[in-house]
Amino acid sequence: MIRFVVGPDRTVVPDLTATLPGRGIWLSAIGDVLETARAQGGLGRAFARSVRGPVTVPQDLPAVLEAVLVRRIGELLGLARRAGQAVAGFEKAREWLRSGRSRLILQAPDGSAAERARFLSGAGGSVTVLDPLPAAALGRAFGRDHVVHVAIAPGRLGERLGVEAARLTGLRRTVPRDQVRGPETS
Repeated sequence: MIRFVVGPDRTVVPDLTATLPGRGIWLSAIGDVLETARAQGGLGRAFARSVRGPVTVPQDLPAVLEAVLVRRIGELLGLARRAGQAVAGFEKAREWLRSGRSRLILQAPDGSAAERARFLSGAGGSVTVLDPLPAAALGRAFGRDHVVHVAIAPGRLGERLGVEAARLTGLRRTVPRDQVRGPETS
C-alpha cells in the first residue's frame, strides 16, 4: 500500500514514509490501480471522494512514484552497504544466504535466469527474493558497473528495503481487476 496526502494547493502527493500531516489516502501498490483510474479520469474522483473535496492529480503520478521508489531503494542500498548490512556478488551474497545471515535477496531481473536459480539453490529457511532494479542500478549502489545478486542482513534497513522493493515490484505488475483495492483513508 502507498499513502497519499493532499497538499495545501489541493494536489495529491505520495507520502512513502507515511509521515506527512493530513488525512492519508492509502492505495494498493499495483500499477493497474493507478493507471486504470488515471486513464478513466477516476483517480481524481476517487481521491476527491476520500477527502471530501476537489483535488488535482498529476498526470505523471505513476512515473513520479516509480522514480521516487527507485531513488529510495538506491539510497537505502547505499546506507546498508556502508553499514556493513549488504553485500553484492555471487559468492559473497551466496555465503550470506547459506549461513542464514540474510533474509532478503535482491536480484537484477536482467541477470541470467539460470544463474539466478543456481544462486538460490540450496538456500535454507525463509528468504524473500525481489527483483526491483536492473543490474546497472544495483551496481551503482556498490560502485560497480553491474550487480545481479545482493544479500541484505536482517534489521530496520533490510525491512525498509524490502517494503520499498515490494512497492516498486507491485507498481510494475498487473493483477486481475477483481483483486484490485481502491483508496482507503486513515
